[in-house]
Amino acid sequence: MEQMQHQMMGYDRTSIMFSPDGRLLQVEYAKKTVKQGTTAMGVVCKDGVLLLADKRINEPLIVPHSIEKVSPIDDHIGATASGIVSDGRILIDIGRTIAQKHRVTYDSPVDTLSLVKNICDIKQYYTQVGGARPFGVSLLIAGVNDDNDLFVTDPTGIFFQYKATAIGDRDEEIKDLLNKEYKENLILNDGLKLCLKILRKIQGKNFDINRIDAAVIRSTDKKFEKLTVSDLNKIK
Repeated sequence: MEQMQHQMMGYDRTSIMFSPDGRLLQVEYAKKTVKQGTTAMGVVCKDGVLLLADKRINEPLIVPHSIEKVSPIDDHIGATASGIVSDGRILIDIGRTIAQKHRVTYDSPVDTLSLVKNICDIKQYYTQVGGARPFGVSLLIAGVNDDNDLFVTDPTGIFFQYKATAIGDRDEEIKDLLNKEYKENLILNDGLKLCLKILRKIQGKNFDINRIDAAVIRSTDKKFEKLTVSDLNKIK
């Protein structure tokens, strides 16, 4: 009822107008969009970081490998998005440009935190500009510099660092399971095993290994590596 009153008064027609109770309704709608997006998880392990996402393939004639949910930003950084996927693709492309400019300018790989801050600056800018809407997407960004790092950015431009987390559909249930089962001494193989176990539990009979897109970045070589269905099937 309260939301209906706000809509009738027109406070959700622009992202730059505060409602009487101090809310930006278009930003809140963007956050709800993320909740309806595909499930994605990230886990920091002792020997690297991993990202895993559900492709949510709803049409039998779609070629599974044509859908990319986990993407490289630089050799040592990867990302996955939940929400409006096209928004995520644009932000990932922006992240790639930032990373390449840093390499050309400083002859060194960009720090994951610096990249995240740059992307969040852009997201925040679009919450205060007339004639534009907020980005309806959250990003999980994982990278290996001196440490193994995992960040979440939300549509407001806020970011948080995590040891393990999830975004998208049923993220709260997944976070509860991660809180119970995550251990800081996990290696990548065990982290992947945990993520697949949680997805199987959450999705039940709808779980399909062919719908999973996953990648790891190992601490040893700091290289983004996409995992195949065959690789995932070997996880025991």
